[in-house]
Amino acid sequence: MKNVVYFALLACTTLTACRTPKTAATASDTQKPVTTIAFGSCSDQKRPMLLWDDIVAQKPDVWVWLGDNIYGDSENMDTLKAKYNKQKSHPGYARLRQSTKIIGVWDDHDYGVNDGGKEYPRRKESQQLILDFLDVPASDPLRKQEGAYSVHTYGPKGQRVKVILLDGRYFRDPLKKENKVNVPDPSGDILGEAQWKWLEQQLTHSDADVHIIGCGIQFLANDHKSEKWGNFPTARQRFFDLLGKTKPKGAILISGDRHIAEVSKVSVPGLGYDLYDITSSGLTHVGKPREEINALRVGQVVFELNYGLFTINWNQKPLTVTTQIKGDNQSTYLTQELRF
Repeated sequence: MKNVVYFALLACTTLTACRTPKTAATASDTQKPVTTIAFGSCSDQKRPMLLWDDIVAQKPDVWVWLGDNIYGDSENMDTLKAKYNKQKSHPGYARLRQSTKIIGVWDDHDYGVNDGGKEYPRRKESQQLILDFLDVPASDPLRKQEGAYSVHTYGPKGQRVKVILLDGRYFRDPLKKENKVNVPDPSGDILGEAQWKWLEQQLTHSDADVHIIGCGIQFLANDHKSEKWGNFPTARQRFFDLLGKTKPKGAILISGDRHIAEVSKVSVPGLGYDLYDITSSGLTHVGKPREEINALRVGQVVFELNYGLFTINWNQKPLTVTTQIKGDNQSTYLTQELRF
């Protein structure tokens, strides 16, 4: 997605005077460094929303939706639209929209069907609804693109952040199951060739200093039976190989879906630094405490309402990104320093 320039500022002369929601990037975003990025997933529009005041208090430069932004689960577009409208009208979220750039991608429940992929028959219509929710202008090229993947670039050269959001639904092959349990399908794909090509273009010779790559489902954790990139091991390995080939600076993965929060880590040949996946899931509801096996986990698993927060420390050498999993009443459950 090409950065949206000026649309959010058409009716105002300064950012402080503007009362319209901030979406994607404006012309000034290429000049001012981004230092704080918040993200989260799994927000049921019917449940109490306790975290928006905490998130607003962090004054993030950018908020990233990572899917299940509503619980829609319908082929009726009027039903999905009504649920998006309920989510969007929440007073706490409305305050965030006024102060923070909002970007995002979907997962399955906002896409329209639990665990769904390319077989979902209303994916084109549903895509327009999530773009409405994200305040993407009618003239934006993303409106004509198949799939809700997008890229957003912030900050001047030398302090540049690129957020790459991958669509793990629109092109994804159906899950393979045995006895109603997900099993790996080496022949299946997640992104589709058009999105793979686009992703390689975004990573090749990128001048960004930090690359945040998001998707609704977990990239790294591979021991659980829920949805994950590991359901499609060939695609997962292709993703790792692409990172090793293109060698982007400061790549960090973010994901949602699981109704827990955790940090996972792997070493990718050729990348030159450890690759982390920060999972934040459970803005309105989380799973009950239980044993969650993850051989790649760093630290503890969090079963509290949560959101993720990156603080980019541009003045530190090497470049350091402080990663936190935070919750209600300004709680902090996990902290991980990433150095590049």
